[in-house]
Amino acid sequence: QVQLVESGGGLVQPGGSLRLSCSVSGRGLRIDDMGWYRQAPGKQRELVADITSGHSTNYADSVKGRFAISRDNAKSTVFLQMNSLKPEDTAVYYCNARITTVQAMNVIINDYWGQGTQVTVSS
Repeated sequence: QVQLVESGGGLVQPGGSLRLSCSVSGRGLRIDDMGWYRQAPGKQRELVADITSGHSTNYADSVKGRFAISRDNAKSTVFLQMNSLKPEDTAVYYCNARITTVQAMNVIINDYWGQGTQVTVSS
């Protein structure tokens, strides 16, 4: 059973910082790409940043220079450091992981999602 558990959301003033964490649990997993997405009210879910197992990163233009994604492969955890937060960053943030498992000699690749954590940027 694969589980993604997120933490670190909350309320912060404009210009402030937050750090999100997402830990993956389960047995016999190979975790490939990991990423953070967000969904604001009335909008579609969008990619914020992602990172490969080799630590190559990709960012949405709206967060470049302000957010930093990183991962600890030994702890199966991905982080999102968010600095210089703006009201438009307000959203529910979701962790995503592409995970490979072997079941009955079949290689299965699936995307898994965390439960989401609310980030609110407001004065």
